[in-house]
Amino acid sequence: MTLTEEVAKNIIKKLLKGDDYRIEIVTLINAEFLQFAIDFFKNIVDAKLNNMDITVDWYKRAFLNPDLPAKEIAINSGLNKKTIHNMFNSSTKEIVINASNEHYDLLYESIRNVVDNEHDLELTLTIKFKGVSVDLNVSESLIVVNTLAVKRAELRGGLWSAAGKRVEKPLMQTLCKLYGVPEQNYALRIKGKEIEDDDFNREIYFYLVYGKNQYKCEVKLMGRANPESADAVIARDSKVFVADKLSDTNKKQLNSLSVQWVELRSNGGFERFDTVLKNLKIPHTKLPANIDNELVVIFKEIFK
Repeated sequence: MTLTEEVAKNIIKKLLKGDDYRIEIVTLINAEFLQFAIDFFKNIVDAKLNNMDITVDWYKRAFLNPDLPAKEIAINSGLNKKTIHNMFNSSTKEIVINASNEHYDLLYESIRNVVDNEHDLELTLTIKFKGVSVDLNVSESLIVVNTLAVKRAELRGGLWSAAGKRVEKPLMQTLCKLYGVPEQNYALRIKGKEIEDDDFNREIYFYLVYGKNQYKCEVKLMGRANPESADAVIARDSKVFVADKLSDTNKKQLNSLSVQWVELRSNGGFERFDTVLKNLKIPHTKLPANIDNELVVIFKEIFK
């Protein structure tokens, strides 16, 4: 799953204005989750249209069907592939199927125990589509609710993680273009070679270049960071650190390491990039008079 270009643009605009960008990710999570929920409910109703009984056994046969993609099987059982991989050091389809079936049986047993102990609990989930209604009892409803919860958690983790990767490259490009940095003075690398335009899932290295010096840049779209953040910069040998927020401790650590930094959500925000460029002797110009108009031009270049 990747962030759309429009969301990436909106995040960059908010970062440059010193605004919080998180609502963009939350909006995307909501949209993806609601679409999943609708499709999931439609699949349940389809069973009724096909004259199949909606039972827990049916749920297992239909939603843990080995013919489904491994990722779907895991989610439908109440797990996700990442969890399974951490459990078994592998996430081959065979392992996913076995782990999912085992977990589903345990989950159903737990739900049955809860239902048996809660004698006064009444819950019916009714799904209606194209004039056909499907009623799920307490156990079936709880299984559906659990699946939806796991899916939302997966979406949340995946999209927050993807945000940094997807925005890192265009954010640095945008900063360089706003300050008129010549193209020969910055570069994108991935494992020693130039990165492809559509490759956002692998580790991206952005460099500012001055002569034979290549200064690695790192972007972290995080809240106020903990002291260990500077350790990550050391480990990657980064010379420029661009972050959403930085604590006073972070700044002191980075200064002591002679690492140039930019805190986007602060007084001056991204304009501290001018100081970074000066300190690294990177050729550049002043900011344009109308940044919003310039962003329109820049985005057409980097998102083409």
